[in-house]
Amino acid sequence: MESNKDRSFYIITPIYYVNDIPHIGHAYTTIACDVMSRYKRMKGFDVRFLTGTDEHGQKIQMAAEGKGLTPQELVDKIHVNFKELWSVLNISNDDFIRTTEPRHIRVVQAMFKQLMDQGDIYKGTYEGRYCVPCETYVPESGEGEGQTCPDCGRPLTMMQEESYFFRASRYVPQLIEHYEKNLDGVIPRARYNEIMSFLRGEVRDQSVSRTTLKWGIPIPGDEKHVVYVWFDALINYATSAGYLDDPTKFARYWPCVRHVVGKDIIRFHCVIWPLMLLALGLNVPVSVIAHGWWTVEGEKMSKSKGNVVDPFRMVDLYGADAFRYFLLREVPFGNDGDFSELALVGRINSDLANDLGNLLNRTLQMIETYCGGVVPACQLSDPLDLELRDLGSATLSKVDAAMESFSFDEALKAIWAFVSRGNKYIDETMPWKLNKEGDVKRLAEVLHSLYETLRLSALLVAPVIPNTAERIYRQLGLTATPCEQRYDDFRWGEGAGTKVEKAEVLFPRIDIEEWKKRRAASSQPVSVPQSEHEPEIGIDGFSAVEMRVARIVKAEEIPKSKKLYKLKVDLGYETRTVCSGIKAFFKPEELEGRLVVLVTNLKPVKLCGIESNGMILAASVKKDGASEQLTLISPASDIPLGSRVS
Repeated sequence: MESNKDRSFYIITPIYYVNDIPHIGHAYTTIACDVMSRYKRMKGFDVRFLTGTDEHGQKIQMAAEGKGLTPQELVDKIHVNFKELWSVLNISNDDFIRTTEPRHIRVVQAMFKQLMDQGDIYKGTYEGRYCVPCETYVPESGEGEGQTCPDCGRPLTMMQEESYFFRASRYVPQLIEHYEKNLDGVIPRARYNEIMSFLRGEVRDQSVSRTTLKWGIPIPGDEKHVVYVWFDALINYATSAGYLDDPTKFARYWPCVRHVVGKDIIRFHCVIWPLMLLALGLNVPVSVIAHGWWTVEGEKMSKSKGNVVDPFRMVDLYGADAFRYFLLREVPFGNDGDFSELALVGRINSDLANDLGNLLNRTLQMIETYCGGVVPACQLSDPLDLELRDLGSATLSKVDAAMESFSFDEALKAIWAFVSRGNKYIDETMPWKLNKEGDVKRLAEVLHSLYETLRLSALLVAPVIPNTAERIYRQLGLTATPCEQRYDDFRWGEGAGTKVEKAEVLFPRIDIEEWKKRRAASSQPVSVPQSEHEPEIGIDGFSAVEMRVARIVKAEEIPKSKKLYKLKVDLGYETRTVCSGIKAFFKPEELEGRLVVLVTNLKPVKLCGIESNGMILAASVKKDGASEQLTLISPASDIPLGSRVS
C-alpha cells in the first residue's frame, strides 16, 4: 500500500541572491519548478514548492554601504523584485523564504551548534585566494588564468582569517555510496559524472565562518564570527520544511525533497549540502536536477552588451504563458539554450496560434454553427474516433514518463502531437461536408471527439500555460479551474451536453514583417521639430521635479472614463494611487508588474472623483500630428523601488 509520504513532493528553487536582478535564468528555474508543482498536484500529490532570497554576505554589506543604507534596509527593498516577478509569471509557490527571517536564523544556529557539539565543526585558520563577488575561497588547483576566479573571471584576493571548518571529508565515502546506489541523485547524467569525479578526488574540510564581515548570522558562543553565506543559505530548505518548528511537517516533506538549480552551483547542492545533511543525520535530497545556461542570440548575456533578457519585458510584450511555454519547449531541460525573441514569436505563431488556437477556434465555431453551441452526445464506434481517444490516453502516459525525468520539452512534444492530430482529424472527417450531406449521427461523433480532444488538451497544458488552459475551459463552457483537476479523474465522453462559449482568439498571430519593423524603429532616433521643444530651464528647475522608480501593482478601469486608468503603484516605502491617461494604449494586464518612473512631488489632483498622487512618465511617437504609439519609461529592473531618478 502506498503511504502518505510516497504521495508527498517537495520541490525547491535555489534561493536567489538579492544583489542580482531577476533575469531569464531566475525565471527559467522558477518556471520549471512551478510547472512540476502544478503537474504533481494534478497527479494527486501533496506538493510543497519553495523559493526565496539569499540576503547575507559581503556583497550585500558592501552594496549597502555604497548606498548609505543598512544591509537590512537594502534587502528589504530589493527582495521585492523577485516576489513581483513571481506574481507576473504566475508562480504558485507555497512559501517564500528570506535568510534574514528569525525562523531561519534559529535553524542555522541550531544546526551549527549541533555540528560543533558532535565535533563536525572545529576552529582553525584559513589562508587562500578569495573571490569577493562569488564569496568563495578558490583552491590553487581551481584558479583561472592569472589567479582569477574560475566562475566569474575576476581577480582573486589573498586572505587569511580565523575560521570554523566543517569536517566534510569525514562523510565523503558515505555520500559516494549513496550516489552509487541512486543514479538519479544528480540529473542529468553528465552532471552526475562530474559530481562523482569530484567526490573521488580530494574534498577538503570546508570553511564555514567569517570574521571579516558583520552581515551574517552570528555563531552561537563566538559572535565575532558569522556563518559563511553559503552554509547559511543551504539550510533554508530545511527551515521552510519545518525543521525545529514543525517536526510533523518536516517528516512529511523532507524525505521527498528535489532541488532544481543551475549547473554552476551543483557542487554546493550535490556535495556540500548532502555532506552537511549526512552529518546532521538527515536524508539527502532524492534528486538534484541541474539545468543549463541561456545565451542570447548566440552571445553570453552581459549588461555591457545590453542583451540581458528582462522577464518583465517579455511578459509585457508577449504574455506570461507564451514566455513560460517557450522556455520549456525550446531546449531539453539540462542543456544550454539560446534565447531569441524572433524564435519566441515563431513559437507563438506556430504552436500556440496555429496549432492550439486554431483547433479551439475551428471546433467551437462548428459546434456553434451545427449544434446550436451544445456538445452532442453519441456512442463512438468509428476507428478514427477510437484512435483519437486512445491517443489521448497514450499522451497522458507519455507526459507522465517525460515529467518524471524533468523532460519538459518531451512532454510538450507529446502534447502537441495530440493537438496536431486533432487538427488533422478535422481535415480527415470534414464536418462541413457531413453537415451538408445531412449525416447528423457522424457529425455528432466528430464534434464530440473534437470537444473531448480540447478538454484533455486543456488539462495537459495547464501546468505550463495555466492562464491559457483556464481560458480554454471557459470557452468550452466549463466552470472548474484546470490546475485544480486530477488527471486520473478524466473520462473521455463526459463533456456531452455542455454549452460552449466561444470568445476571443487565444493567441493572435504576430505579423513577422511588422514585428521586424517595430524592432528596427525602436532603435531609430526621433526627429523633433523645434516648435515642440519647451523653454529652457535651469538646473534648479529640473531638480525641483522628484522622480522615483515604482512598480505598477494593479490597474483598474474607471467607469465612464475613456482615457484614464486607476493605478496602484509601489514605491518600496509606500503605495500610491495615480490616475493615468493611458487607457487607449494598454490593457490592465499589460501594465501590472511594470517598472516605471513616477513624478512623486506633483500636487494631488482629483480626476473622476479619485485623488491622483503622481504622474507616470511615458514617451510617444507621433506622425502627421496624431499620436501613434506610447511607451512607458522603464528603468532597468535592478534598480530598487523608490530610487531617485535624476
